[in-house]
Amino acid sequence: MDELIQQIENYKGEIGAFQAENAEAVEQFRIKYLGTKGLVKMLMGEMKNVPVERKKEFGQILNEFKQFTETRYEELRQSKSNGNGTATSESGTSIDITLPGDEIPVGSHHPISLMRDRMISIFQRLGFAVAEGPEIEDDWHNFTALNLPEHHPARDMQDTFYISTNPAWLLRTHTSNIQIREMQKGKLPLRIICPGRVYRNETVSARSHCFFHQIEGLYVDENVSFADLKQTLYFFVQEMYGNDVKIRFRPSYFPFTEPSAEMDISCQLCGGSGCNVCKYTGWVEILGCGMVHPKVLENCGIDSNKYTGYAWGMGIERPALLKYGLNDIRLFSENDQRFLKQFTSAI
Repeated sequence: MDELIQQIENYKGEIGAFQAENAEAVEQFRIKYLGTKGLVKMLMGEMKNVPVERKKEFGQILNEFKQFTETRYEELRQSKSNGNGTATSESGTSIDITLPGDEIPVGSHHPISLMRDRMISIFQRLGFAVAEGPEIEDDWHNFTALNLPEHHPARDMQDTFYISTNPAWLLRTHTSNIQIREMQKGKLPLRIICPGRVYRNETVSARSHCFFHQIEGLYVDENVSFADLKQTLYFFVQEMYGNDVKIRFRPSYFPFTEPSAEMDISCQLCGGSGCNVCKYTGWVEILGCGMVHPKVLENCGIDSNKYTGYAWGMGIERPALLKYGLNDIRLFSENDQRFLKQFTSAI
């Protein structure tokens, strides 16, 4: 015990005589004496070996030694400062540590996120709620319940990624699986939008990708008509692109809607005069829609004699291309910071 006390006195003499040539030497002093593995910590660990009757005495000595060391460290640190918050480096140049640091770059919203949020906000104003579902889906919810039984030729319209270990499961090809899951809950009337990522085994090009994003809508209630569907989509297009955009509906075929249609808008890149994006027609197809097929309602346990509904589905990438004046869908997934940092939260 007495030998340890004498050691502490020797350490005090060593600390008192210590001189620092620069800021780096001051830091080394702190590490050696006050660091987590420094001398002060080591001496405190000796407390367990001190006899019980002398612990109080030794504790006071240790506390005084710690305060002495901390005071000496502050003296050394201040000696390497000119007193106004400016530290002097080893090279002799002054560094004003009171100046604000370099600005940290702030990221921007991804254009697909901006477009998705804009679409959601428009439909929410019409009373649609957002619904979500799994990206890995079973065959029933992705195909069969949508009036696409096994071997139905319309399945060839969508090249599907199946799970190799269990082909009964797949990566969803559309967000219609969410519509099925929501209709199965039986809570009517139902007015939802279903945004999400989907997957199709397609060749990647300027116009298509093997994964992309969709937003689909569904409204099921009594006495829902095709006129209700058209008015909803007219409102969406005018809110998104302005009142001057031209709109047309063309008859089409989808197994899960009857009647079915595709909706085109005048090309926003060329103003309708013709370009490579609209294939020189002046029109761009942005969505498919129609009245929900009675078979789909029945598959979900809904009385098709009492209820009707409409549905639509559109990709998010294509409207984003038109909105931002882009001509290559691959830009959205390349993570090029030069491209992404151009976008802000305003749309």
